[in-house]
Amino acid sequence: MAPPGLLLGLALLAGLPPVLPACPPACHCHGGDLQHVICDGAGLRRLPKVSEKTRLLNAQRNHFPVLPAGGLREAKGLVSLHLQHCGVREVAAGAFRGLRALVYLYLSHNAIGVLRAGAFDDLSELTYLYLDHNRVSELPRGLLAPLGNLFVLQLGANELRDLRAGAFHGAKDLRWLYLSDNALGTVRPAALADVENLAILHLDGNRLVSYPAAALARLRVVEELKLSRNPLRVIPDRAFHTFGRYLETLSLDRTNLDKISDGAFLGVTALKHAHLDHNRLSELPASFPFDHLETLTLHDNPWKCTCRLRGLRKWLEAKASRPGATCASPAKVRGQNIRDTAALRGCRSPSKRSRKAGGRH
Repeated sequence: MAPPGLLLGLALLAGLPPVLPACPPACHCHGGDLQHVICDGAGLRRLPKVSEKTRLLNAQRNHFPVLPAGGLREAKGLVSLHLQHCGVREVAAGAFRGLRALVYLYLSHNAIGVLRAGAFDDLSELTYLYLDHNRVSELPRGLLAPLGNLFVLQLGANELRDLRAGAFHGAKDLRWLYLSDNALGTVRPAALADVENLAILHLDGNRLVSYPAAALARLRVVEELKLSRNPLRVIPDRAFHTFGRYLETLSLDRTNLDKISDGAFLGVTALKHAHLDHNRLSELPASFPFDHLETLTLHDNPWKCTCRLRGLRKWLEAKASRPGATCASPAKVRGQNIRDTAALRGCRSPSKRSRKAGGRH
């Protein structure tokens, strides 16, 4: 078939009306030159042919088990490509070759198991990549190398078990990384070295049995860290210190925590929202930062109402709401709301010397 440009030129020379690209069968097209092509649930078995002027192609809810190399090479002007719920199992190397203007790529809710280096070649402008709800088990080194402008990467609900060094090589501008609900048991020390400017990192719903201190120490400006639903048990000293000036939201709920080390929050100065509910905590660390805190979830923990909780009681007393934080011990105050526990009102603030020593007494 002659290219559209040649057909148009021949038509003009012959004095005939120009031959414009046709809207693919079973699809709806909007705007001149097929700028928006909507093929949602159209029963397609192969990628539709669209104009190089097309900016948006919505082909979700069709059936494309394999995205072949160069399958969209004529769609050079695409900015947004929707391929959710298409039964995609394989993305060939060069599948998006030629799509140098693509900014949004949606591959969510497919069956993609393996992504090989070369799958995202040519996507130098890609900013948003959605791969959640697939079967991805590995991120090979070099996979993301072409994606120098990537800002958001959604990899939630996959089958990742390990994050190795080089997994994010090339994605130097990545800011939002979602890895929720995988099977991660390990985040290796250099795994995040290429994405040190992450602002949002979600690692909730994985299998981390220890806090990945070495890996997270590579990060500098994290504002939101989510570690919920991991069997962590302990948060170590200086866990957040490299990005403590920026950390505003921290989720540690349902992590089986029974201890947060006294120096865990050293360097954390901007915390606004913390979630500690559904753990086994009996006390808060001496370094816990209340100064800018707006919300704190505490329920379903066996709090020990001694003077170690003086800072918490003071913060609760200043809040209009009544968070569900009750004493589990000593026996004489069991069941009392921490804010209302009279025994804590007589606690004095620790001296500077004792605070520096971790507040032990």
